[in-house]
Amino acid sequence: MKKSKSIWNAAALILALSVTACSSKTETTAPEKLKTITFVLDWTPNTNHSGLYVAQKQGYFRDAGLEVEIVQPPEGGAEVLVASGKAQFGISFQDTMAPALVGDDALPIKAVAAVLQHNTSGIVSRKGEGVDRPKGMEGKKYATWESPIELATLQNVIEGDGGDFSKVELIPNTITDEVSALKTNSVDAIWIFYGWAGIKTELENLKTDYFAFSDLNPVFDYYTPVVISNNQFLETDPDTAKAFLSALSRGYEEAAANPEQAAEILCQAVPELDKELVLASQKYLSNQYLADVKQWGYMDPARWNGFYSWLNENGLSNPKLPENIGFTNDYLP
Repeated sequence: MKKSKSIWNAAALILALSVTACSSKTETTAPEKLKTITFVLDWTPNTNHSGLYVAQKQGYFRDAGLEVEIVQPPEGGAEVLVASGKAQFGISFQDTMAPALVGDDALPIKAVAAVLQHNTSGIVSRKGEGVDRPKGMEGKKYATWESPIELATLQNVIEGDGGDFSKVELIPNTITDEVSALKTNSVDAIWIFYGWAGIKTELENLKTDYFAFSDLNPVFDYYTPVVISNNQFLETDPDTAKAFLSALSRGYEEAAANPEQAAEILCQAVPELDKELVLASQKYLSNQYLADVKQWGYMDPARWNGFYSWLNENGLSNPKLPENIGFTNDYLP
């Protein structure tokens, strides 16, 4: 469930690469009258995407007059592919979107739905080594993506806990298996999404300490991940955008209500996934898709703007991000 921390160097590469369709075989004989929608993931399929696969399997997209092709992203992520119009929708994150929304090279994208209602990411470490709080990261090896926003976030919570950020040993993040990285002591602390990597540590009986960013500073309860779309597509074909999001909403609401079924559908579509991990992760995320809202996908303007205001105040966006940039609830059902 890794997310890319850089999108700046992706444009030239993405335009030269082809995307590979994920395993999904439920709409291969769709009638010609169906409109084709391409949806690009942020990473390999996982439970963040379950509502998408449920909507496809249950025929919700077909009911909306759509044929949806799910594709995996190039290394740089989904943002440039969506901006180019090669995909109408994709998965991104409010933090990594920020640099793409302003400046001379701004991308014509915006978030149209929140996959989860709250930021479930934080720092995981081996239990009992003192990293149960941010100050404990002093003198420890942390795997970094070297993103300015990532490092500023860490600095904020560490210094807020009375620690010295300069004492954290930063090493390049090349981790593909968080459990192995911790077990082999190649790293002491990793930024993870608990709904996947955290659940995996539990299943593999690795005792860990963990703290969540949103518990330490409410400004970090931003939206991650989000569904993004192309601005021109939204403006020229709003009815199709609304039809897609209505069907997708049904998929996520069903995944929230029936995690066992959603896990089975995801594993049928992507057989190489670990079924035990998918089921456990699905049960965890079933409470996160809607959490404390009635409408799946809704984004609170105050929370969205609050995080971007923090970026502005800390010199992490040049030029500054205007209020209400990069998101809309207008296409939700």
